[in-house]
Amino acid sequence: MQKIASLFVFGCVLVVLGQVNVANGETVGERFDKAIKEIAKQCASRKLEPNEVCGEVAKLKPADPLATEEGRFAHSIKIPNPVPKDGGYKPGMTPEQYFDHLCKIEAGEFVYKTVENVEGVYQMRPRPVVTYEANHLYALEDPYGGPYGSNQPEIWFVGPTRYRFFESPDLIRREPGGLKAFIHPSYLSVPPPDSKIARYFGYDGRDQKTMRKEFDTVRKSRYGYTWRGISRRNDREMGVAGSELIILDLSTGEVLGLHRGYARFEIDERMGQAGFQWSKRCPIGPNLGGGARLSSLLKVLIPTTTSQGK
Repeated sequence: MQKIASLFVFGCVLVVLGQVNVANGETVGERFDKAIKEIAKQCASRKLEPNEVCGEVAKLKPADPLATEEGRFAHSIKIPNPVPKDGGYKPGMTPEQYFDHLCKIEAGEFVYKTVENVEGVYQMRPRPVVTYEANHLYALEDPYGGPYGSNQPEIWFVGPTRYRFFESPDLIRREPGGLKAFIHPSYLSVPPPDSKIARYFGYDGRDQKTMRKEFDTVRKSRYGYTWRGISRRNDREMGVAGSELIILDLSTGEVLGLHRGYARFEIDERMGQAGFQWSKRCPIGPNLGGGARLSSLLKVLIPTTTSQGK
């Protein structure tokens, strides 16, 4: 358990950081780097109590978007409306001005083609579990997607008015121990050695125990989605990060739709550790479906209206 002393150290750093005058020319990145160094310094300067956690956020490294095969594929996709390399940044812009500019010019929902009677969707790139990364300027590839991307996305996708099944390549996802009494026993099954797909189905929209899980060697979904962060020279330095949700026809590789959003890194010394985070987002709205904008998928991949079942 994280000790109060650790939070105090973190909070003190935020107070110092929050007193920095934006007008002095420091960027968000420079202020963040100072804060991280101070956290590490204060944690290293004293003897920690047994099991005490201190400065974990300072130990994090920048996210590597190309570290996995799924990430490399996501970043290789060509879309109809790519963002410009400079983002429209102009010297003298404040972080808020730059964020507002990107929200107005680049963010939004783009539907290129719709498909009706879609039974299932494939999650091409599972999202990682997030802990201290939510309080770090560089550790999350996609801050806009939020910290709960890996938390049972199938609950949002499967149901009487949504898709009949949801598929993912994530075979080793661990379910929280406290959920055992609320989930179907199939959730705890071990994937066979040749498995490549985890499939969720049967949810009645009310009782979570009706959602079942099975493994397969091949996917049934013709359509899927992936995500990727937007990496540009000025974005993170200005405390801004963007991401794209890309919806694909898996049989042809055609891009059917896109949702692009931005998040802004902010610091509020009055809130302690909670004030050191990605807070503002655009477009605003519920970010459901494992970090994916489910509303965008439902507009592009229109679910079948047939009864639920496998």
